[in-house]
Amino acid sequence: MEIQQLQNIATQVRRDIVRMVHAVNSGHPGGSLGCTDLLVALYFDVMRLKRDEQGAAIFDMNATDEDVFFLSNGHISPVFYSVLARSGYFPVSELATFRKLDSRLQGHPATAEHLPGIRIASGSLGQGLSVACGAAFAKRLNGDDKHVYVLMGDGEQQEGQVWEAATFAPHHKLGNLTAIIDFNGQQIDGPTKLVMNNRDLGAKYRAFGWNVTEMQGNDMNDIIKTLHESKAEPEVPTLILMHTEMGFGVDFMMGSHKWHGVAPNDEQLATALNQLPITAGMGDY
Repeated sequence: MEIQQLQNIATQVRRDIVRMVHAVNSGHPGGSLGCTDLLVALYFDVMRLKRDEQGAAIFDMNATDEDVFFLSNGHISPVFYSVLARSGYFPVSELATFRKLDSRLQGHPATAEHLPGIRIASGSLGQGLSVACGAAFAKRLNGDDKHVYVLMGDGEQQEGQVWEAATFAPHHKLGNLTAIIDFNGQQIDGPTKLVMNNRDLGAKYRAFGWNVTEMQGNDMNDIIKTLHESKAEPEVPTLILMHTEMGFGVDFMMGSHKWHGVAPNDEQLATALNQLPITAGMGDY
């Protein structure tokens, strides 16, 4: 897909995010907006996914013979739901049920609702890398040559379980695993360097045996290039430090932890939507 097409889809996904969160006055827009470009790149360009003859997504819970993505920082569910719907896993109209009673689109992704595209419950931070290691290990044991991706937050790196998984992946030579950290420097209580300084994350992962690289997470060209290059070493897992800006695409949300989990009011929604033009051929739900 052309870069401009991917950028247009990302803009529409950002419209979905602010409208979903506003509608129920609840949710996490900041990180969702910052990670939009990555998820659009993965689902619309990079990942090899199962589709029918009409191009609709086919959901296989085991992700056999296809690339798989795990969202560890599950609080950014708005972007995940929007991208899954826009790429054909369930009707786009279902986005209107976000965080409502009996909805399959809960505040944090869950498996009990059997929503296509969701393979793990996430949002209890620190668990996603372990799951991704298990999936990558299983693919290798099964002779499945497809790839595993996982997205984590930088604040999430403060969890101890992350570092157990970080030890496991290089030891088992999981070159079919790419882990991505949303490196925006913000978490719910403020800047990560003030809450609990992660210091040099790249150096830490390198010391554990990972291939470490960086990319600009709000630059679609750099995302596509870096994700494809992340598969270069067949026996070494890759860690990507993805530099993003929380709230990217909506000027008054950008760069502040205050929009980690706050919904825009009516006036703020109108301002945000004016900055995010409707994508031709897609439109709002």
